[in-house]
Amino acid sequence: MIRLACRMAAILIPATLALTPVEAQSISAPDHGRTYAPAAGLELSVSTDSDKTEVLKLLGRALWDFEGPTKFQGIDVERAWFSPEGQHARKQTRVYLDFADGLGGGWKWRARVGTNGDTVLGSASIRASDWSKEFFVERESVETPRGVDQGIYYTFAGASVDLVSRPNDTINAVAGMQKFTGRNDRVHLRATYVHVVRPKLGVSVQLRARYFHSTVPGEFDYFSPRDFVQLIPVVQMRRFSHGGWMYLAALGFGAQKVTGGNWQAARFAEVRVESPASSRKLQAFVQLQYSNNSLTGGASGYHYVVARLGLTRRI
Repeated sequence: MIRLACRMAAILIPATLALTPVEAQSISAPDHGRTYAPAAGLELSVSTDSDKTEVLKLLGRALWDFEGPTKFQGIDVERAWFSPEGQHARKQTRVYLDFADGLGGGWKWRARVGTNGDTVLGSASIRASDWSKEFFVERESVETPRGVDQGIYYTFAGASVDLVSRPNDTINAVAGMQKFTGRNDRVHLRATYVHVVRPKLGVSVQLRARYFHSTVPGEFDYFSPRDFVQLIPVVQMRRFSHGGWMYLAALGFGAQKVTGGNWQAARFAEVRVESPASSRKLQAFVQLQYSNNSLTGGASGYHYVVARLGLTRRI
């Protein structure tokens, strides 16, 4: 499955990037004389873990109006392949409405909401323009054999707020509730302290703390201890080019513990590149992330890797 994803990416991404830029063609709207700027895009997500679970998602976007990464309207069609624990692939097709816009002078919202033919899936959020506050909800499949075959889902809703926001110091807190199919509810609490040590280089040191409590641990076949706690110091560099491109690299090493277990090493690494947030013609990103904890794993020796990329541009 991973090799298939790499071949698909090798074909689709260069072909898309090779398209000759043209002036966005405006389509006159019949109401209010508004003009619309259509766009098209692709998103690819590939993940694998030490339990031999592989997930491939390929999404195509058709936007009838694209005015930048934070303002657009359109529809997405996604094909997903789930291969849990080395088993055969289960396939799903999802269709989403995908919208984003501003609300008042200081808020942004986005909603990608659709269905796989069985239930509502997707995500929605509203945030302050400076990211100091955010409210979010997400609904997705549990990527285990029983999760895919029996239709086990989770809905995760919560809020994020900056408790302290200074030029070189930020403290952010997140609280949320995750409701699973069945009886299990999971309370999430997270906190992150960020201290910028080299502003010109974009270097910061961080302490990320995470805790969750499951009301019905071990109900199905996903990783679900009664309590989980993680503390992980992170060093991060986040820089911008003169053209506005963002480059991020982060590395963390700490400790984590589950109910009834001993403290174990917690590891995290990430690299990400994003196109300029101010661009009204292009939205692009590439991300690679590693950790030894996820929704479906977390035991000793576990690891999880996910790669994502996306490209949306006016046509």
